[in-house]
Amino acid sequence: MTQAESRAPRDGVRNRERYALIGAGPMGLAMAKTLFEQGVPFQGFELHSDVGGLWDIDGPRSTMYETAHLISSKRMTEFADFPMDESVAEYPSHRELKAYFQRFADRFDLRRHFLFETEILSTEPLGGSGEGWRVVWRDTSGATHEDVFAGVLIANGTLSEPNMPAFEGAFSGELIHSSQYRSPRQFDGKRVLIIGAGNSGCDIAVDAIHHGVSCDLSMRRGYYFVPKYIFGKPADTMGGAIRLPMWLKRKVDGMILKWFVGDPQKYGFPKPDYRLYESHPVVNSLILFHAGHGDIRIRADIERFDGRTVHFRDGTSGEYDMVLAATGYRLHYPFIDRALLNWKGDAPHLFLNCMHPERDDIFLMGMVEASGLGWQGRHEQAEMVARYLKGLRDGTKAAKELHAEKAAGFDRATGGMDYIDLPRMAYYVDKATFRNAVNARISKLKGAA
Repeated sequence: MTQAESRAPRDGVRNRERYALIGAGPMGLAMAKTLFEQGVPFQGFELHSDVGGLWDIDGPRSTMYETAHLISSKRMTEFADFPMDESVAEYPSHRELKAYFQRFADRFDLRRHFLFETEILSTEPLGGSGEGWRVVWRDTSGATHEDVFAGVLIANGTLSEPNMPAFEGAFSGELIHSSQYRSPRQFDGKRVLIIGAGNSGCDIAVDAIHHGVSCDLSMRRGYYFVPKYIFGKPADTMGGAIRLPMWLKRKVDGMILKWFVGDPQKYGFPKPDYRLYESHPVVNSLILFHAGHGDIRIRADIERFDGRTVHFRDGTSGEYDMVLAATGYRLHYPFIDRALLNWKGDAPHLFLNCMHPERDDIFLMGMVEASGLGWQGRHEQAEMVARYLKGLRDGTKAAKELHAEKAAGFDRATGGMDYIDLPRMAYYVDKATFRNAVNARISKLKGAA
C-alpha cells in the first residue's frame, strides 16, 4: 500500500486537533484502535508499506530473521479481544505474526488512519503543553511535508537500533550485528562465534550449529534458562492463579528449573551473578541440548581481536570466520529532542513508562518490557492513554487527578525488583505491578465524570 492509497478519516477534524501517531507495529495498532474507540482524532504515520512493524521481515527497519519465533506462547501474548487462530503454532513464527497483525488491522479497520511509506523527520513543540507540535515527514517520492498537530504519540518500537559494542583490535573475518542476520545460510562453511547469550543470541547460535563448521558462544554473564515446555505445556502458561510473594516464587520456580533444566554450569555456562527474575530469562529448549551434545562451546567475554583470532578474557583464544554480535538494541527516537522525553540514564523516565510528568501532549508508547506482559499489557497501556486524552478534552476529574499524580513524582513499576543495571533493563517492569497500576487508572478514567 502506497501513501497515495492511504487515506486519513474524512471527518472534518483539522490536524491541529489531531494527534500524530508514529508507527504501525503492534503498539501503534493498539494505540490506533483505542484512540478510535475513545473518539480521539489522530493521523498515523508508518515507514513501511503495511502494518506489522519489525514482525514483517521485509520492512525497511525490521531486525527479524528467517527462523525467528515468539519466545512466549500465543495465548500469553495475543490481544485479548483478538485471539490468534487455533491453527497458529503455540510459539508462532514471524510469518504467522505478520499475518496476525494484518488481520488485526483488517478487523478494526485501522489502515485508513495511516499514511504509509512515510518517514518522520522531526517533531517539535510550538511552546508549552497544549500549544501544538510541528511534525515534518517525507513521503515515498522524497517530498517533505509538515503540519501542526495537537500532540505526538511515539510507537516506533524499541528493537531497531543496533547496540554494537566497540572491540579492541580488528577482526579480519566477517563481523556483523544480529540485526544484519537473516538466514542460516550466512553460516555455511564458517567457523562462527556468537557474542551474547540472550534469547536472540541463543536462537541464532542453534542456527549456526546446524549450518556452520563450528559454533562458539561468548558470554559476559550467566543466565537462567527456561524450557519452552513443562509437562507438555508452554512454560509461561504454568503460573498458578495465586500470586506468590517473590521470595517464594523464586524458590518454587528455581526448583522447577532444576528439574527440567538441570545445572547449566556443567556445560560451561557461567553462573548468574543475580537472582532469578532480576533479568529476562532465556527461553530456549535447544541451547542446553546442544551444549550437552558438545555441539557448541561456551567462551568467556572477549578481550580483543587479532585478524581471525579472538582472544578471550580467560586467556584462551579461537579462530573464526564470522563473528556475530547478538548484543541487543538501544532506544532510538531520532526525530525528537531527548530532553522532551525526560530522558534519565539509559531510558526516558515516564509515568507508567509512557506519560511525561509535565506535558500532556507527548507520549512514548510500548517502551516497556516484562516477562509475560504480552501485547495485551501494551494494549492496556494504549487504552489508558487514549482514555486520558479523552478525559483531558472533557475535563473529567479522573484526568485531572492523573495529571496531578504524574506531576508529583513517581518510580518505575518494578514491584520492588532489583533489576540488573543494563540498558535493556532500564525500562523493565514487574508485570503484575504494571498491569494493576494501568488498569486501576483505566477504571478511574472510565467511571469519573
